[in-house]
Amino acid sequence: MTMRFLNIGYGNIVSAHRIIAIVSPESAPIKRLVQEGREQNILLDATYGRKTRAVIIMDDGHIVLSPIQPETIAQRLNGNAYSKDDLKEENEG
Repeated sequence: MTMRFLNIGYGNIVSAHRIIAIVSPESAPIKRLVQEGREQNILLDATYGRKTRAVIIMDDGHIVLSPIQPETIAQRLNGNAYSKDDLKEENEG
């Protein structure tokens, strides 16, 4: 099996085969999950101070925050090429 990596914004990458879910950070359960991850030191913040737009849940329990929309990350995960909108979104922050 070849290892695939996924760009989650601003040059940050995660191992694609370790991802369980990519969710929006807006719901109360996800906000609690993020807070618990912060308290347990299993939270990785890859937002560079930008607004969190996606929460990535990894198979080892780590939680990764991304400034990129979940839909964009899913497209990247499915192998779709970058579009101009993806690059614009990443540069806006």
